[in-house]
Amino acid sequence: MKVLMINGSPHKDGCTNAALTIIADTLAEQGIGSEIFQLGTQRISGCVACGYCRKSGAKRCAIKDDAVNELIDKLEAADGLIVGTPVYYASPNGTLVSLLDRVFYAHGGYPHKPAAAIASARRAGTIVSVDELNKYFTISQMPVVSPTYWNEVHGTRAEDVAKDEEGVATMRNLALNMAWMLKCIECGKANGILPPVAATATKTNFIR
Repeated sequence: MKVLMINGSPHKDGCTNAALTIIADTLAEQGIGSEIFQLGTQRISGCVACGYCRKSGAKRCAIKDDAVNELIDKLEAADGLIVGTPVYYASPNGTLVSLLDRVFYAHGGYPHKPAAAIASARRAGTIVSVDELNKYFTISQMPVVSPTYWNEVHGTRAEDVAKDEEGVATMRNLALNMAWMLKCIECGKANGILPPVAATATKTNFIR
């Protein structure tokens, strides 16, 4: 089993990566593999609503940057997802949001893959940032994995994260719960317990 983790920070070795590394180390202790997908400073535009991904049926984005379609493939192969972001003006990194908008819209979501979001900040804005990221999961039938406190770490440098003892414990508990959920799902499949098939919904709007 493998968890894909997205480092939504432009800094490869910053605070967000430090938090994800704690999660990765804890997952490894539980026999779960992981990979950190580094967003970095790539230029990723938002969705332009061209409709290619739906018309073609390919679950691929027509915009030619590498990150989106690469991530679509990686998420397809992964068993779980954790998205990490720094906080910018009480919200996630805008490049990360553009990436997730296109990945989730082009692919259509990843039903029944456990997911979680974490945020890193000097001081504030973490809770609303995590809340925004959680919406990608809840609209896509992805079970949201929770820790024992808010999904956040604090600091201005990577080494500061290790001093946030409650934040470190929270990251570890998030990883333990992710590992437990993945093992439960695997056990369920082995015993014939398969995910439910979602009812087909008729799309409506508020004028009919």
